[in-house]
Amino acid sequence: MITLYGFGRIFPGGVGETKDLRAQWALEETGLPYRVHALDHTAGDLDGDAYRRISPFRQVPVIDDDGFVVAESAAVVLYVAEKAGKLIPNDFRGRTRVVQWCFAAVGTVEPTLTCRDLLEIFDGDKTAPKLHSEVRKLAGRWLGDLERRLEAREWIACSDFTAADIMMSGVLRSIRKTDLMEPFPRIRAYHERCQARPAWQRTLGLYAERLGVRVADIR
Repeated sequence: MITLYGFGRIFPGGVGETKDLRAQWALEETGLPYRVHALDHTAGDLDGDAYRRISPFRQVPVIDDDGFVVAESAAVVLYVAEKAGKLIPNDFRGRTRVVQWCFAAVGTVEPTLTCRDLLEIFDGDKTAPKLHSEVRKLAGRWLGDLERRLEAREWIACSDFTAADIMMSGVLRSIRKTDLMEPFPRIRAYHERCQARPAWQRTLGLYAERLGVRVADIR
């Protein structure tokens, strides 16, 4: 059985924003049996020797599939998809397309959105206005490209919902409470389609339960 290492307790600002949501969503979509090993971030569980041995950068999520350990959210989601034979096409080119868009999510879109988050956290009074402006402009560029990709498309990589949609929607989730998506109706509709999936709703409920919060507080 797969063991998912996810958060059981985290500092308040991180609730609902953690990447173990992506891994659990993939597990819920595929129906693979799994259990969650809940980590207490506030007690230093991520910094212990045991966790350091399985997570190279001491981050969440990690999965352990009967001794085979996978870290990094995109790698975890793709592993789950490949193991289950779901969320990814059977043909080589189709699988490559899904991998491409997983890489696009974590390698192109997410770094800029993460940079924006860091600026808001550590430079909230905007002492570096040009940096704030340029990061926002770059985020707008990536979102504009996504908007064009979604013209006449329901899902980001293929005609069906895939691992790439879990990753891209997970990345877009970080800006759901901002105005960044406002100019992009296709992205907003796409994100809503992803978040409406039953497996995501189950994931939210399970996540809220193990962190002891209300689902409404993390939507």
